[in-house]
Amino acid sequence: MLKELVVNCAPHETRVALLENGTIVEVFIEREDETSIAGNIYKGRVQRVLPGMQAAFVDIGFEQAAFIYVDDVLDTESHKMFTKFEQDQDLETDTDTEDEDGLSMDKQTWKPAPSSDNIIEDLLFEGQEILVQVSKSAIGSKGPRVTTHISLAGRYMVLMPTVDHIGISKRIETEAERTRLRELLLSIRENSFGYILRTQSLGVTADTIKKEMEFLTKTWEEIQNKNQITSAPSLVYKDLTVTFRAVRDLLANEADKLIIDSPVEYERVHQFLRKLLPDVNLSVVLYQGREPIFEAYNIEGDVARALKKKVWLKSGGYIVIEQTEALVAIDVNTGRYVGKHNFDETILKTNLEAVKEIAYQTRLRNIGGIIIIDFIDMKKESHKEKVMTLLNEAMKKDKSQTNILPLTELGLVQMTRKRTRRNLTRTLCEPCFYCNGTGHLLSKKSICHKIYRDLVSEAGDIMGNRFTVKVHPDIAQLLHGREKHLIAALETQFSKPIAIYPEPHYHLEEYHIFESLVK
Repeated sequence: MLKELVVNCAPHETRVALLENGTIVEVFIEREDETSIAGNIYKGRVQRVLPGMQAAFVDIGFEQAAFIYVDDVLDTESHKMFTKFEQDQDLETDTDTEDEDGLSMDKQTWKPAPSSDNIIEDLLFEGQEILVQVSKSAIGSKGPRVTTHISLAGRYMVLMPTVDHIGISKRIETEAERTRLRELLLSIRENSFGYILRTQSLGVTADTIKKEMEFLTKTWEEIQNKNQITSAPSLVYKDLTVTFRAVRDLLANEADKLIIDSPVEYERVHQFLRKLLPDVNLSVVLYQGREPIFEAYNIEGDVARALKKKVWLKSGGYIVIEQTEALVAIDVNTGRYVGKHNFDETILKTNLEAVKEIAYQTRLRNIGGIIIIDFIDMKKESHKEKVMTLLNEAMKKDKSQTNILPLTELGLVQMTRKRTRRNLTRTLCEPCFYCNGTGHLLSKKSICHKIYRDLVSEAGDIMGNRFTVKVHPDIAQLLHGREKHLIAALETQFSKPIAIYPEPHYHLEEYHIFESLVK
């Protein structure tokens, strides 16, 4: 399978698309005015401690305060107890997860188990200055989540300076290689820092590991020095841009080639590779075509389609994706597909086709949280098993952690997908200013009847001998046309003329009623 990274660099915006055999499967977008802060390290100040939630708010310099749970606050004594327990048990660490921008990043998914004596009031107090790392960017109305358990990711390893732990990626399955890497790391480690060897470390030499270890250690020393001389709140360390995270985490691991349209960034990528991977020859190409790079690779249209609710299937069926604050609902429909044999086979084929599209769309749109899939009802148990088997297989391609529950009697599947960043819709769109995000407007006929009721309600309080109603032009046309009987009935009832005036700048649901005297 040919995998390519296509990078579009524009002023104040960078877009990275991962293509598999020419089809976009993931897209990452970063803008200067709203850059993801996940991975950044800040010197923050505790704003407020919340004993009832065992959490605290931390000011890191943004309008929204960051949120930290008690489990994310480093406590020296409980940390030592955990470290000894982990070493005794030889626990492994599942390190292959997504970072906050969706790029593959190996970092610890465990946290030191809090002691029963650990309560937030004993660890933090208002006004306290602490060094924190953003583990999850702000999503919607929720502020960023932070932790004091710092991790610095390189290409081959993750440095964890606050814990004494050695971990190996579970994706390295050969026991001999796992043993080699563990012994190699222990032999060259000169401190008590924790390290996790990433999937990319498979087969690498001790010299390569040592160079990256020295680089990450130096980075941590620089962070500590800056922390000593800066005042809170302030940025202490900024993570790599989306382009360089793509180079570090996807190129040569998830992709075979990188195509970029900026000569300046092209040179910077080469410099980055010489510094990070001097011994590896990777394919980086400067795009010089006349057509914009995302259009040349047919990406622009795919991104636009990924913002629509309805997605058509090849057979003629379709799925509808509805996103709410708490969950995402996906509805499967047969649409134009009528099948060739019998009704059960038609339903099965539609559901199977929908499974592949759902797996693709959740990854492309970066849909996270709770996902409810409403498949078309199937009578045969064998058909249900086929659909669930295919769904589980299809979701294995997704790097984000997913959990799929069994099919219910109502034909519903409950699924969770780890939410690490804003989905594509929230990144590129904002609530409709016209409907305020509800997705619905009162029908024109309903608005006419609402005007009628308001006129009846206000008629007794109006002293003038004439009504004037200003409305949207479409409503004016309706009140002068099919709904004119409403106005005629009111004129007869109150013996007063009613003038309807169109106002082009009015919202469809907006109207105003005035009284006037006519001599």
